[in-house]
Amino acid sequence: MAGRFPSERTRVVREPQRGAYDRAQIDAILDAGLVCHLGFVHDGHPFVIPTLYGRVGDEVYVHGSSASRMLRTLKGGVDACLTVTLVDGLVLARSIFNHSINYRSVVVLGRAVEVDDPDEKVRALEAFGERILPGRWVEVRPPTSQELKATSILRLPLDEASAKVREGPPKDDEADYALEVWAGVIPLALRAGEPQADPRLAFDLRPPAVPARYGDAQIT
Repeated sequence: MAGRFPSERTRVVREPQRGAYDRAQIDAILDAGLVCHLGFVHDGHPFVIPTLYGRVGDEVYVHGSSASRMLRTLKGGVDACLTVTLVDGLVLARSIFNHSINYRSVVVLGRAVEVDDPDEKVRALEAFGERILPGRWVEVRPPTSQELKATSILRLPLDEASAKVREGPPKDDEADYALEVWAGVIPLALRAGEPQADPRLAFDLRPPAVPARYGDAQIT
């Protein structure tokens, strides 16, 4: 796949034809996901922590409690690895060896920087809210100054990033195509279910619309 030249650290080595380095594809995968995994080393031990994220332009933001070990470690300038994976289908081959999944993934390497500016922190929190549910930010109470103080936000630049994508049918050994075994792809997608109102909801309100990326669930 065409795109910018990767760094030695982000160049896809295994199945290199699946690698993608253009920002448009990287951004599209990041914008389709909800949860990333952040890898780092703390006190000589590796950790990989799942967390929400939001992309704004050329940077990915992560946030959490100011007491978070992950955020306290990352803001110290340690090397970090952020990954996002979207599973699109089960790839069923004629041999167990050639079973796989269709997926889209991104790896971002770099060092995170703490966000100190209150206005930028608000913009980052708005990005998180809009990632979860577009339009939610204008419907709810904004963060207070105390809540902003209790929240740490870090940004990680997309200077060193790559994508890896698998799509299409299984790739069997030529001799196995004669086997009487069903083969193909079972698509998988994130779907929204029926909204469940908070038991303490004090008003008769219609649930918000379901974002298109969550499928075609209907709100009635």
